[in-house]
Amino acid sequence: MPGITVDAAFSGGNIVVDAIDGDRISLRQDLRDTEGHWFYWCFRVTGAAGRTLEFTFPEGNVIGVRGPAVSLDAGATWSWLGSGGENPVSFGYRFPADSGEARFSFGMPYTESNLRAFLARHEGNPCIEAGTLARSRKGRPVELLRLGRLDGGCRHRVLLAARHHCCEMMANYSLEGIMEAVLAGDEGGRWFRENAEFLVVPFADKDGVEDGDQGKNRLPRDHGRDYGGESLYPETAALRKLAPRWSEGRLRFAMDMHCPWIRAEYNEHAYFVGVDDAGDSERLSRFSGLLEAGRRGPIPYSAAGNLPFGKAWNTGENYGGGATFHDWLGPLVAPGCVCSIEIPYASAGGAEVNAGSARAFGADLAGAIKAYLF
Repeated sequence: MPGITVDAAFSGGNIVVDAIDGDRISLRQDLRDTEGHWFYWCFRVTGAAGRTLEFTFPEGNVIGVRGPAVSLDAGATWSWLGSGGENPVSFGYRFPADSGEARFSFGMPYTESNLRAFLARHEGNPCIEAGTLARSRKGRPVELLRLGRLDGGCRHRVLLAARHHCCEMMANYSLEGIMEAVLAGDEGGRWFRENAEFLVVPFADKDGVEDGDQGKNRLPRDHGRDYGGESLYPETAALRKLAPRWSEGRLRFAMDMHCPWIRAEYNEHAYFVGVDDAGDSERLSRFSGLLEAGRRGPIPYSAAGNLPFGKAWNTGENYGGGATFHDWLGPLVAPGCVCSIEIPYASAGGAEVNAGSARAFGADLAGAIKAYLF
């Protein structure tokens, strides 16, 4: 197809092009070192102005319930194309006459450039500091943020992490929403900056985020299972070393932020992952109730939708023997709350999940954290 290119040579890009036949392009996600099937892909098309192309994934189960996300501004903003249907294997797109490039993705990517834009909006704010947790295996700086009350006089400390499974990008938009709430000029923000210090790891698998990996079920183990024995990855090893020293006995709340499987009824709403511990379950129940009662944003949440331990995928066998963020951090936080949340990629209780609504859900999470700590 003269003049048309399909590639993944940008941050977060992931695609394998199998065939181009006229206006039909056959592709598949690059699984690289992933065990089994996973569904993340993100690619760029140039040279297609004014044309209508059909993109097909013959292996299926890689297009979500709102179809693909599309960006016409080099990934700065995204919208859902729609027509996700029941597990479609293809989608079509008519490129604008002035289209220089278009990007398509399973979700709405969030990479280092997005985090830099967030930090630029808060440049000069003394209540947020950006540093480096570690250098990744490929030498990239792994960002570490501190925000809230930073003079050591806080009553509470809070630890937040995202992207242990690097394709789970929507969690970062909610993480931004939490951080915006901490830095806000309202009563809630002022309370946080008087009483709490947050330690935030936006990209627990930095190489995977930038390289466009799946991350989930990475061999020999993924970052989310790297909290026992000797850690394989610099990010998890550094966090395990830092957190006990930083906490100083004041760590009261910790949350690992994820996105769920592509489809299935229980993945079409936001939920917390239940644990096999009565004390932790009681604390999670309390926090869940506060979130449900205080929710104000467009993404609905019901504590009844949490996934109990032993149901669906949430079993001991699913974790493959690897120690999780919760396994490691539970004793350090106790008797506070350590939890893991799943934020859907595209649809939650019928509401659209996008950058804006996910950030608003983050503000709701911040409100629940404040109520829990208060």
